[in-house]
Amino acid sequence: MKPQFQYSIVYGLLNIETTERLSLGIIYVDDNKIDYKYSQKKLSVLKPLLNQNSYHALSTIVTSMGKNNNLKSPERINYLSRYSNNLIQFSPLTTIDLEPTPKNYKWLFETYVFKNHNNSKD
Repeated sequence: MKPQFQYSIVYGLLNIETTERLSLGIIYVDDNKIDYKYSQKKLSVLKPLLNQNSYHALSTIVTSMGKNNNLKSPERINYLSRYSNNLIQFSPLTTIDLEPTPKNYKWLFETYVFKNHNNSKD
């Protein structure tokens, strides 16, 4: 069997009516091992675009998501992709035919979330 893993993109919603959104993070699933990474820089871009309460709520969700074990299983992630709120949205899990390596995780993060061009930590 070919190596493969799944991922889901985490979006911050800007405008529900026009479906404007900004990718903020990515969830990786490899044999039920779940990893999560987000971009603090992209999250900070939303601060002037959202009211203070909305930004605080979104920021709290995004920064604590990996810590609180909210991503318990692939089923939970698929559930979240169907029932988002007005601040955050998750894409359905997508299976990719790549070996689940740190290099491929980095490539996906840089492709869908944020590519750091100045070598500072994000």
